Amino acid sequence: MNSIRLSFVFIFSCFSIAFAQETTALICGNLITAKDTHVQADAVILVEGDRIVEVGTMDLLKPGYTVIDLSEYTVLPGMIDAHTHPLIYGSEYQTNHLKGSSAFNALRGLKTVQEWLEAGWTTIRIAGDADTKYAHFEIRNAINAGLFKGPRIFGAGHYISVTGGGGDINYISNEQSVIPDGLIVDGKDEMRKAIRQEIKNGSDWIKLLVTGAFMSTGDNPRNVHFSDEELKTAVEEANQRDIPVMMHAHAKEGIVKAIKFGARSIEHGTFLDAETIDLLLEYDTYLVPTLTVGTYFRLKDPGNVALTKTQRSQKEFREARMKVLGEAHKRGVKLGIGSDNVGFPGSFAANEFHEFVKFGMTPMEAIIAGTKVNAELLKMDDSIGTIEVGKYADIIAAKKNPLEDITELQRVKFVMKGGEIIKSTE
Repeated sequence: MNSIRLSFVFIFSCFSIAFAQETTALICGNLITAKDTHVQADAVILVEGDRIVEVGTMDLLKPGYTVIDLSEYTVLPGMIDAHTHPLIYGSEYQTNHLKGSSAFNALRGLKTVQEWLEAGWTTIRIAGDADTKYAHFEIRNAINAGLFKGPRIFGAGHYISVTGGGGDINYISNEQSVIPDGLIVDGKDEMRKAIRQEIKNGSDWIKLLVTGAFMSTGDNPRNVHFSDEELKTAVEEANQRDIPVMMHAHAKEGIVKAIKFGARSIEHGTFLDAETIDLLLEYDTYLVPTLTVGTYFRLKDPGNVALTKTQRSQKEFREARMKVLGEAHKRGVKLGIGSDNVGFPGSFAANEFHEFVKFGMTPMEAIIAGTKVNAELLKMDDSIGTIEVGKYADIIAAKKNPLEDITELQRVKFVMKGGEIIKSTE
């Protein structure tokens, strides 16, 4: 009997050793956990599998650990971009989605999000995308299945728009039958079906174009497009499935409606003012202002009518926007980092942190906006957004301290996602 017990113990011990997880120790010159504003020098992060198992001092180091020496770097959580469009590219983005099949769009988009991951974006939220089907969800599913490396992906299938709205194609003759990049709905019955269709096909967010857009032809961003009945139906239907709603809104009236009808986040919010700031605070709604896309097109020849509209808006409204965003920040509005990336490099997308500093945030506040706050927006703050025990080991490092120069986040040197090294300092 004793020999049987001993054999069992020996077998169990061998089994445990065989399946023991390797421990990786990251030595950090400076550590920004983003759970608060504290910066820790000479810190150590222990990673086992895909999770952080301990954060502390050099005393944590033990023989046998795999050591990654980032003692000359500032270490922080992986960046989260809360407003992206990985399938959009080029100045003719409203019709580019028709030039390739959904399969080809997925392949192109996969390359795009992999480049974003290497730039330090370990998580993205897609605010609807340019495909007749759901190519970006095929990318997400392939990444989640371990077939490819890529960021964590959340988001909406399409940007839902009215006929003639920002998601429609408004510059082709009415004799042509062309599938727009947005999902077009009119009336509450079509809205209800559209929400159900989006969720059926993998959307964990719903995206509504409540007002006209700047990056489209034939519509006016100062106009409200959906009726109250349509908005109410959309939110009710999404809420029944526990799916949050993000609402694109430029015009003040559209922002007001979006907040009151239950948007979890307002995208853009161009014509924000004191009254809408009050409402954001009252309803505890997030604001993702997406400043970098405007900066990108301000520096670039637009090449078409729609993007010329975007460029003009930057010249006319930028100063007023920055002032009101500064006020929103002072008053405590929850502001999230979202670049509205429509085909520019992932490194340039990190300019959004710089924009936040320009309107009044400290570098630390901007970093927290693009990590902790965005994780809370995504309702994923139990798993990502800060460097804490039990969370995914989504970790990046910059050679210089971004608290001294926030643009250093555009030059990330080390990237780890879920304990796997994506980009090394070597």
